[in-house]
Amino acid sequence: MKRACVSESVASLPNIDQSCFHVPEQRLLRASEASAHGPKILMLYGSLRERSYSKLLTLEAARILEAMGAEVKVFDPKDLPQPDGAPDSHPKVAELRTLAAWSEGMVWCSPERHGAMTGIMKSQIDWIPLSLGAVRPTQGKTLAVMEVCGGSQSFNAVNQMRILGRWMRMITIPNQSSVAKAFLEFDEAGRMKPSAYYERVVDVMEELVKFTLLTRDVAPYLVDRYSERTENAQELSKRVNQKSI
Repeated sequence: MKRACVSESVASLPNIDQSCFHVPEQRLLRASEASAHGPKILMLYGSLRERSYSKLLTLEAARILEAMGAEVKVFDPKDLPQPDGAPDSHPKVAELRTLAAWSEGMVWCSPERHGAMTGIMKSQIDWIPLSLGAVRPTQGKTLAVMEVCGGSQSFNAVNQMRILGRWMRMITIPNQSSVAKAFLEFDEAGRMKPSAYYERVVDVMEELVKFTLLTRDVAPYLVDRYSERTENAQELSKRVNQKSI
């Protein structure tokens, strides 16, 4: 079998627009100057209960992140309307979108209800658009997913959130947390008790910080796509070459 010559491979791809075809370069994956501030992390949880274990887990994770030098903001979903049930100018929608744009990474934490994430969790994600004009609020940002279970350990909610993270063009870290029988894992003050579950939360937050530090300064290069470059080139060509009336 004849081996393909890599140096001649582009010439054998007639459907490739060579002006938009870029060979990935190692040097471009290193930021010329690393950001000095702590990672900016937005945290979302999926329950409105007074004693919400997804909220308690989120707050515990927030403390860990802050101890690791991150700047953390937790969004309260109370009073957030259902998607399409209010205009984009609604104060809670505007708050959520502003926080999404501010963040460099996110943590999503949902209870598992009827084998799935909650509607509260999904509504928050649905209010964050893929694009706002030329800005993509989530693209290239890191994501960690966690869930709390009322019974035995399950991974339905985190698996669903992973799908959503991919759809939102986020970098979802490999590790995740699922806390079984969450009502046994927190004390009266709402603090998480020592356990293997707690240690896993520390692991997940540590990994999130590492991935955020690794990718945030090169995120524009990581998410730069051939298909979008060709689309932009075609739009530019039409605008430049259109006949004057």
